[in-house]
Amino acid sequence: MMKVFSPVGRKKMLVLLGTLVFFVILDGLLTELLIARGLVREMNPFLQPLVGDIGFMLLKVFGAGLCALILWDIYRRYPKTATITTWIAVAGYGVIVLWNTSLFIIA
Repeated sequence: MMKVFSPVGRKKMLVLLGTLVFFVILDGLLTELLIARGLVREMNPFLQPLVGDIGFMLLKVFGAGLCALILWDIYRRYPKTATITTWIAVAGYGVIVLWNTSLFIIA
């Protein structure tokens, strides 16, 4: 059985999911730029071989989209759980994007 949630809550969740997708893609772009300039290296051992290849950004874009769809599906059944989880992911990626951006200033 689906839970009833308000149109305002739906809108807020869609904005949150859009923000999450944006941050994940922005993280990928910043990572590509920082690595191309020789300022950093990718710390994720699974992504290291993909950086600099089109597969890296494809994985970021499609992975972020898939995560957003999964979170939306969870939201339809468990709105509170999905909202909290999405807020945590947005905050985490927000910190990563801020960190990556700060590396342009520091270096």
